[in-house]
Amino acid sequence: MIVVDTNIITYLFIDGENTNKTEVAFNKDPVWVAPLLWRSEFRNVLSFFIRNQSLSLDKANEIINEAEGLMADNEYAITSLDVLSLTASSGCSAYDCEFVALAKDLGIPLITSDKKIITTFPQHVISLDNYAHK
Repeated sequence: MIVVDTNIITYLFIDGENTNKTEVAFNKDPVWVAPLLWRSEFRNVLSFFIRNQSLSLDKANEIINEAEGLMADNEYAITSLDVLSLTASSGCSAYDCEFVALAKDLGIPLITSDKKIITTFPQHVISLDNYAHK
């Protein structure tokens, strides 16, 4: 089981330069968990692609249904104190700290490609590049 951020979920469902690495990560460990926040962030990503006419509404709906199926029963509520404590000590956004807080709480790594999170929380985070090539 690994914590994944919204970017990793996006890479799995929308082809791009990190899709292959993300598929390797998924094959290594297909049990992905995330804070409930991932849904809103993912909807925002899909909305961007719809507005830019890179995805149709029907295709975006198909993708969100697949992603929600993957993450079913693997979504967690995070306490505000945990998130705010991490933001106070790191300078990272509350959004990013939700994923870190979950990894810390569950004692499992967060997989991300976000350089700031990787350098700020090395004890809880593994970069997608490193995880895919382990």
